[in-house]
Amino acid sequence: MDGSEVCRQLRARSSTPIIVVTARGDEADRVLGLELGADDYIVKPFGTRELIARVRAVARRSNPAPEPDTAQRVGDLEIDRRTRRVIIAGREVALTPKEFDLLALLGDDLGAVVSRQQIMDEVWDPHWYGPTKTLDVHVASLRKKLGDPTWIETVHSVGYRLRDTD
Repeated sequence: MDGSEVCRQLRARSSTPIIVVTARGDEADRVLGLELGADDYIVKPFGTRELIARVRAVARRSNPAPEPDTAQRVGDLEIDRRTRRVIIAGREVALTPKEFDLLALLGDDLGAVVSRQQIMDEVWDPHWYGPTKTLDVHVASLRKKLGDPTWIETVHSVGYRLRDTD
């Protein structure tokens, strides 16, 4: 049986990725191969690196990485990046975009100290030339909105960290 029939039968009973490797390079042949269910189509001659790259690309599309859990939980505190919501003990807390980004950054590596410079680079802008006092103001506001100032710890002369309740 020819490659077209193999592709048609394989696709009818499986979602196994298919890469057609052939000497037939006319547009009609490529379109037919893809229409029959091939995930990619490569014409001879080709380089080994190109073939490897195509295999990897098809594998990525066939087995996408699982969606990361967008919610971070620390005790009663939940930070959901997907919905940009913060909930403490079942109560939603209204935050400004900068406050949310600051809290989410601190929550990325629970208990780790995030330097003032890293916060300014990631939450504000790497080229921020304003006073860094704005960071202190946002931290103070965030602590107040969270209802417990101990959620965010100051590490003097270094930065801040989100407290691990365990």
